[in-house]
Amino acid sequence: MLNVEGLNAFYGQAQALFDVRLHVGEGELVVLQGLNGAGKSTLLQALIGIGPRVQGQICWDGQPIAAWPAHRRAQAGLGFVAEDRRLFTSLSVHDNLWIAAQTAGQGTPAARYQRVLGLFPQLQTMLHRPASQMSGGEQQMLALARTLMTGPRLLLLDEPCEGIAPVLVASLRNALLQLAQEGVAMLVAEQNQILAAHAQRVLTLVGGRLA
Repeated sequence: MLNVEGLNAFYGQAQALFDVRLHVGEGELVVLQGLNGAGKSTLLQALIGIGPRVQGQICWDGQPIAAWPAHRRAQAGLGFVAEDRRLFTSLSVHDNLWIAAQTAGQGTPAARYQRVLGLFPQLQTMLHRPASQMSGGEQQMLALARTLMTGPRLLLLDEPCEGIAPVLVASLRNALLQLAQEGVAMLVAEQNQILAAHAQRVLTLVGGRLA
C-alpha cells in the first residue's frame, strides 16, 4: 500500500533522513522506534507532505505522491495525527469532528461520526466542550478521532501515548488495537512496548537511518 525508497529529508542544508526504505501493507501495524531526535517525526511528516524538503520515492497504491500536497494525500487515504495534536482549540469536540467529516472518505460522515464515538465513548460526554478545556489525553483521543473522521486507510501516528495519564493510554491502546483488527493499516512512532508486541514489524531509526 505504502512503499518508500531512498527517502532523504532536509531542513535547509541539514540532512535529517538518509536513504530510508520501508513499506506498509494492507492492514499492517508497523511500529517505528528510536530515541528523541532520531527522525521519527520527520519521517511521518515527510510521508504526509509537511515539514522537510524530501528527495526519493514515496508511492501510495503504486502511484508516486512525493510531489502531492498534504491535503491531496489525505484525500487519497493517508491520515496523520501530529504529536502536538493541532486541534481547533476554540471549537467544541463535535465541531472538530464534523469539520473533518466533510472529507470524502470511506462511509458516510454520519457513519464515521458514530464509529469514532463508539471507539472513544469518553468523547460522547463532552461533545460541546471546547478542545482547550480537555486534558492532554482527552485531546489526543480527539485528535485521533478527528483523523478517523476522514476515513483513512493508513494512519500515521506520532507518539500517540506520549505524556498522557496511564488510564487514557490504555484506552488509546485498545482503540488502536481494535482499528488494527478491523484492517486499518498503521505506522506508529511510539516507544510503548505494548503496541510493539502486537506489531507485524518494528523498525528502529538511529540518526535518521533505519537500523
